[in-house]
Amino acid sequence: MNIIWQYLDKRSAAVNALKDYSSMEFIIKNTDIEIADVHGKMEGVPSSQIDGMPRQHNPQSGEDRILKGIEEIDVLQERYRQAMEYMEWFKPAWSELSEDERFLLETFYQGDEDNQTGAVYDICDRYKIERTSAYKKKNRALAKLAVLLFGK
Repeated sequence: MNIIWQYLDKRSAAVNALKDYSSMEFIIKNTDIEIADVHGKMEGVPSSQIDGMPRQHNPQSGEDRILKGIEEIDVLQERYRQAMEYMEWFKPAWSELSEDERFLLETFYQGDEDNQTGAVYDICDRYKIERTSAYKKKNRALAKLAVLLFGK
């Protein structure tokens, strides 16, 4: 075991991983569409812009547009690869949590960060408990997720 794992704040790392979940899901769902859009920009002929400004003739503008498109596609594909790697790491731990634990963590961390007080009240209303119990319940679920993600 690498010594660095002893000094990693596993709790905050689990919170950050939980907050990244919706972004990674979005990347996986929309990368194909974004790549198709870039291909469309690469293949199309640009329209002239009538804005009164003089233009400099660039005989390699077509090649430049294609190279820019290829670079953008490479970035999108790398982002997609990282999102898939994240999901392969995160999903098994997430599926091990109970439905209640997932609800607690989704409500508290995947919502609006400015409205965590509202999230606590939602948890209190659902389970008919007071705020301190809601925080304890959330902390237990987060500790379990951290152990599932990073081990002890």
